[in-house]
Amino acid sequence: MFTNKHVVLALIIAPILALIAYFAIDLTLSEKPQVAEEGKTYRLAARSNCRYTSGVCALENGDFKLKLRSELLSETALVIKMTSAHALEGAKISLGEAEDATPINMEMNDKSGLEWIVDLPAPKTPETVLRLVVKAKGTLYYGESPTTFVEYKTFFTEQQNQ
Repeated sequence: MFTNKHVVLALIIAPILALIAYFAIDLTLSEKPQVAEEGKTYRLAARSNCRYTSGVCALENGDFKLKLRSELLSETALVIKMTSAHALEGAKISLGEAEDATPINMEMNDKSGLEWIVDLPAPKTPETVLRLVVKAKGTLYYGESPTTFVEYKTFFTEQQNQ
C-alpha cells in the first residue's frame, strides 16, 4: 500500500489541505468583532468559574470584562464587590429566582468607577440567580449567573471543617 507514490503523496497532502480549508472557512464565516455602539445593549457571558464554588465570577463580552467577588457570606447577608476593566456610569444588581426581582443600585467603591460594592440578602436556594446591568459610555451591558460562586470552597477548606 505504501509502495505506491500516489498513496504516499495523498497521505502527506490531505492533512495539509484539511488545515488550510479549516482556517479558510473560519476566516470567511466567523463573526468580526465590532465596537459597542452608544445606546445599544449587549449581553455578558458568564465564564465557567461562575458555576463553581470559586468565590469569583467573571462576566464578559469581547474586551468588556466584569469580575464579581464574594466579599462576605453569612446566613443573612451577602456582600459582592464588582471590578471592571472600564469605568462604569452605573450598576444595578438583583438576586432572586424570578426575573421580576427588584434591582438594587450598586455603590461606587472608588472615584474611577472601576470598583463597585453592594450588600444583598443571602441566597435562599442554590437555584437563586444573580442578574446584573451596568452602563459604560452610554451603552448597557447585562448578564446573569447562578449564585453558586458566592461560597468559596476548596478541598482544603472542606478538610478543615471535618
